[in-house]
Amino acid sequence: MNSKYEIIIFWSEEDLAFVAEVPELPGCMADGATYAEALNNAECIIDEWIDTAKSLNRLIPEPKGRLAFA
Repeated sequence: MNSKYEIIIFWSEEDLAFVAEVPELPGCMADGATYAEALNNAECIIDEWIDTAKSLNRLIPEPKGRLAFA
């Protein structure tokens, strides 16, 4: 994986798993039993999201990096 999309990871009590969201890619999210697993799964799903968008001739947003400041 070589993307630069922001990934937000949080614990979901409802799912009892870490959830990784990629805000710049609509609907792109993954989960995992550990933080590292959620991150790894998100990296894989980003590649799949991009491959699917390409096959459907859809626009692929350019990564903007950090979207929000704390």
